[in-house]
Amino acid sequence: MDDLSEAAPVVIDRKTMIFMAATAMLVAAAAGLHFSGFEAPTLGPIVNFVICAMALAGIAHVIGEATDQLGNHLGPAITGVVQAAVASLPELFVCVFSLKAGLVTLVQASLIGSILGNVLLLLGLAFVVGGRKHGVLIFESQSPRMISTLLLLAVSALVLPTLAQELHLPAGEHEQPLAVVCAVVLLVVFLVHTDAMLTQGQRAVPSEAHARAHAWPMSYAFIVLALCGAGAGLVSDWFVEALEPAIEMMGINQTFAGLVIVAIAGNAVENVVGVRLAAEGKADFAVSIILNSALQIAVALIPLLVIISFWLGGESFTLAIPPILAVALFLSVLVVTVVTVDGRADMVDGAALIGLYVIIATIFWWG
Repeated sequence: MDDLSEAAPVVIDRKTMIFMAATAMLVAAAAGLHFSGFEAPTLGPIVNFVICAMALAGIAHVIGEATDQLGNHLGPAITGVVQAAVASLPELFVCVFSLKAGLVTLVQASLIGSILGNVLLLLGLAFVVGGRKHGVLIFESQSPRMISTLLLLAVSALVLPTLAQELHLPAGEHEQPLAVVCAVVLLVVFLVHTDAMLTQGQRAVPSEAHARAHAWPMSYAFIVLALCGAGAGLVSDWFVEALEPAIEMMGINQTFAGLVIVAIAGNAVENVVGVRLAAEGKADFAVSIILNSALQIAVALIPLLVIISFWLGGESFTLAIPPILAVALFLSVLVVTVVTVDGRADMVDGAALIGLYVIIATIFWWG
């Protein structure tokens, strides 16, 4: 694989080139709308918001392609770690700028929505699409069991502070210190998980899932990732600025906007690859990619934002969330654990996961 970076020229397939060019144009359009202050005559800030959301989705897709290209040069475990770190950049920036704007409810909902979108909507779609084409999907169950265990830990770190506050326990009066302790615990567990990925390759996404016919040199992949990281930071700021007036014009409450719209725009596009892999019959790869994406949000991104919020000023981001969000998250992870524990799934399982997602989203439509 190392010979690729030395001898092979930069070869990018036509489809990827078109997508990268389209993403660059969307970022340029978002920048033009932001700095010119232009608003469409009838839809106003909705157009700005949609353009920024599409630009973020495009950046997320290009990040996914670049990290996949690293799989041609690095081992699958290291590639998985890089993918986990870089793929969360768009959502991380959106959450940071939202916290700076005081949109704590939206950030809470978008993070929970990102987890629900992966474990319910995307995994459900993967099972429906794969099950329709291949019947019963069979996948290795060790990794899903381990991920489900860690997800239940992350859910506990959200549910218990919420209960402490709602039940007026003494710990509920120390919301910030409790959030810091939980965040540190989750980050330590994430580091242990990362070490396990690096030392036990079977827990990482296999290298076949990252293979690409048109291989990029490693330096080119890193340059693309750096450019996408910078672009994600800029577009996320513009996205958040356009978000508030857009959801007010559409009559959508902050919780629903975060749970569904921001969550999907921030992180779901790059994980559609999981649905594609399920359609190809690669159930192991599909389940691993989708569940690992939810895991990195739960045990890395959420605790990281708790710590970052203390340096941002304004209202701190804690782990005490609205009780209905905590219940929805707990039930979702429990259902996913039951569905994946035996290493088998079909269309019915997928339909059940999607149905639960629709029910939860509908509940929050009214606030």
